[in-house]
Amino acid sequence: MAGPLLIADVPWLLYRSFFALPKSISDERGRPVNALLGTVNALIAAIEERSPRAVAACFGAEQARYRVELYRPYHAHRDPMPPELSEQWKRAPELLSAFGWTVLDAGDLEADDAMGSLARAESRAGGSALLLTADRDLYQAVCEQVAVLELGKGGAFEVGDELVIERYGIAPNRVPDFIALRGDPSDGIPGAPGIGAKTAAELLSAHDTLEQLLDAAKRQCVAVDMGTSGPTELRPRLATALHENAELLRTFKQVATLVEIDVERPADRETDFEAGAEKAREFGMNRLAERLEKLATG
Repeated sequence: MAGPLLIADVPWLLYRSFFALPKSISDERGRPVNALLGTVNALIAAIEERSPRAVAACFGAEQARYRVELYRPYHAHRDPMPPELSEQWKRAPELLSAFGWTVLDAGDLEADDAMGSLARAESRAGGSALLLTADRDLYQAVCEQVAVLELGKGGAFEVGDELVIERYGIAPNRVPDFIALRGDPSDGIPGAPGIGAKTAAELLSAHDTLEQLLDAAKRQCVAVDMGTSGPTELRPRLATALHENAELLRTFKQVATLVEIDVERPADRETDFEAGAEKAREFGMNRLAERLEKLATG
């Protein structure tokens, strides 16, 4: 039976490695390569543990233009990319593609969008996929054939649909609705006033979708304004907050929803450690090259 398609969130891996590993890790010219090294090491570890049929390394914009146009504060709180990381970011596609891994750039969209699109394509084709990321926005792509592969202190573990429900209290396809209500500080999305994770899950359990919840809030508020005995399924203050922020909450859901793009399903391909070693030497990463050469011959 063929293994899963391993789909990597390269921007996250690069950032994670850059801040986790010493800046003193450098190439022969003295340029930092800690982000590149950590990214490759994380991918090799996942390959050794999960034996994927192929690997897809996804890139994209730091913030999709259309999401910023929808909501200006989106990602606005994030610091600019450090120059030492930016240099490694530019070199990453060349290094990763040398291993025979498919490199996919989402262009003006984000790596998340490319990852979700690949996962859906793999699922439709009858395969399975693992999304290597720490971004919980990608929980919305989880289904029977797709899981998120998270890196914990005890090693990597898979987050499937049952674990998403256990963590959030909602099904994976309701994650954008959940984010709209609860908010997502990492993306600069504040959510609905006074609504936390528990309340968001309870509201979606009762009303299924954000749209149905907002309709219920509207009916209740209109009834109060008209002085009629309408429905009172929501607390008055909550109904008012939802109704007054309805347009903004719909925008938050749109921002949080992955955009599906046309992608080509990668063909089965084993990792080429020998070619990766050659490129690592070209990049002045000799210790990595030595390790890859051993993997190639082992």
